[in-house]
Amino acid sequence: VQLQASGGGLVQAGDSLRLSCVASGRTFSMYNMGWFRQAPGKEREFVASISWSGTVTYYADSVKGRFTISRDNAKNTVYLQMNSLKPEDTAVYYCAAARQGPGDFNYYGMEFWGKGTQVTVSS
Repeated sequence: VQLQASGGGLVQAGDSLRLSCVASGRTFSMYNMGWFRQAPGKEREFVASISWSGTVTYYADSVKGRFTISRDNAKNTVYLQMNSLKPEDTAVYYCAAARQGPGDFNYYGMEFWGKGTQVTVSS
């Protein structure tokens, strides 16, 4: 699976952004998908994940209630809708795919990674 993330940018605190990640190659719908982020000087951290069917989602506590992950298997695309952005959301955002359960997503368990997209939130 090849993954390509897009949609990042520079926004102000309180604004919204929607990230997209398009997959190609092997059957997209076979994989659970997730988003991670990495801020300068910090480790890559889990943000959100979604099951292959789209019916089960998980979120990091820091984004719960503000971010929504979704997917469209017909378009081989997973989305991350980010609302009420905060400066601490500033990071490079990566999409990832794995057959690992979405409730168990972690950096070491991902099978495929996309190149990141930069999100910068100014105060």
